[in-house]
Amino acid sequence: MKHDLAIIGAGPAGLNASVYASRYGIKNIIIGEVSGGLTTTTFDIGNWLGTQKISGMDFAQKSADHAKSYGVEIIAGKVDKIDKNPPQSPFKKGGREGGFRLLFNDGKKIEARAILLTMGTKYRKLGIPGEEELSGKGVSYCATCDGYFYKGKAVAVIGGGDSAAESAVFLSGIAEKIYIIYRKDKLKAESFWVKSIEGNSKIEIIYSTNVKEIKGENKVEELILDNPFNNSNTLKADGIFIEIGADPSTDLAKSIGAQLDDGGYIKIGSDGKTTVDGVWAAGDITTGSNKFKQIITAAAEGAIAANSIQQYLKK
Repeated sequence: MKHDLAIIGAGPAGLNASVYASRYGIKNIIIGEVSGGLTTTTFDIGNWLGTQKISGMDFAQKSADHAKSYGVEIIAGKVDKIDKNPPQSPFKKGGREGGFRLLFNDGKKIEARAILLTMGTKYRKLGIPGEEELSGKGVSYCATCDGYFYKGKAVAVIGGGDSAAESAVFLSGIAEKIYIIYRKDKLKAESFWVKSIEGNSKIEIIYSTNVKEIKGENKVEELILDNPFNNSNTLKADGIFIEIGADPSTDLAKSIGAQLDDGGYIKIGSDGKTTVDGVWAAGDITTGSNKFKQIITAAAEGAIAANSIQQYLKK
């Protein structure tokens, strides 16, 4: 398949870039493992201008539908490799270099003149005993995905930021008891979520504490803490939701030589360009927007990149 632009990543940055690219008349395609990206795991979105409240799943669906309304195809899959200036490229003219070839593990190939990387982030893990062994058996990284399995039960949420606070509030409508376990002495979540927690009798915060180990036979049963809580270093829990942030998914960017900063984020210019000609990046994987990871900033970066790409393709 031959396209002007291949967008790798189907979150807000990629979907919004597609809308803008389509309106510029750029033939584009979107490749993503999950249409909507991490917005699908968000409980409620209340800071998207013009929409007072919408669930993450609804927002993701509406965003994907918007992009597809221009005839754009969204492929569910993962790109394994990108070849720059591949042999027999349909974009080579008069011996000049041109284009990219995206390769999939099933043998599928996509040709594109330009690429936009919008793969977002992947959940950060604790790296403690029991985490991998009990993943999917009480260990989760998505409260909205798995919360309904814990009706009337006790769960722990690890972290002190917005995602942890939001998850705890969401879970309070399902579980009987929610413990927030945070390594510092004060939550860093925005005041809206802090107030929601303070007024919720089901939520209890355990400060200045880390989970050292997750224990259980075939399912989560208890957590081992590095500081005593109620005179015990053992906390009984039926599930644990790990909400300690995320790391940029930049393996593809590194493989084609895009420059990253010390934190592993793709370096971009004000126009979204990476250090590789013909490759742009947008959203949570970039150094743009002061690394302020929000739906609105990701979408904005996608639009800016699309504008720059249409100028590039005109040349």
